[in-house]
Amino acid sequence: MISSSVVLDEGVVIHHPQLVNLYGCTIGAGSRIGTFVEIQKNAVVGRNCKISSHSFVCEGVTLDDGVFVGHGVMFTNDPHPRALTHDGELQTDSDWSVVPTLVRRNASIGSNATILAGITIGEGAMVGAGAVVTHDVPDFAIVAGVPAKIIGRTKDAPPKCEPTAAVRRVK
Repeated sequence: MISSSVVLDEGVVIHHPQLVNLYGCTIGAGSRIGTFVEIQKNAVVGRNCKISSHSFVCEGVTLDDGVFVGHGVMFTNDPHPRALTHDGELQTDSDWSVVPTLVRRNASIGSNATILAGITIGEGAMVGAGAVVTHDVPDFAIVAGVPAKIIGRTKDAPPKCEPTAAVRRVK
C-alpha cells in the first residue's frame, strides 16, 4: 500500500507497489524500492537510493542521496522499547519520542544489518551483512560484527583521510 501522504519525486521506481507499505514518507528522485519494504511516516529517502526487499525504515530515519540498503535491513527509533507504561497501561505515541537516525551520502548497509536508534552512519561508510550497529560509524569506515566494529576503510576514502585509532589497532 502506498498512502496518499507519500511524496514520490520524479523517477522513483517501486517494483511491486501492491507489496510495499509506505506512508507519510518522502522518497527522492531516482530511488528504487524493493518488494515487502515498509517506510514509515517522517522517514526521508534521498535521491538515487536503493532499498532492497524486506527492509524496514522507521519514523525518524533519514537516508541521504545514494544510500544502498540491503535485503532485510532493520532500523529502530526507540532505545528503550516497551509495550506498557510504568502503570501497566499500553503505551501510546505520547509515552515515547522518536530518536532520529542518519545515514550519510553513498553509505551502504549489508543485508540483515540492524541499526539502533540515534546512530549516524558516515559518508561512504559500509556496514557488513548481519552487523548490529550500536555506535556511530565514521565516514568511509567499514564495520562488521555484533556489535559492529571498525575493520577497515572503503576504497573510496579520500587519500588524505587518516584511519581512526580503532582502525590502527585492527591492523
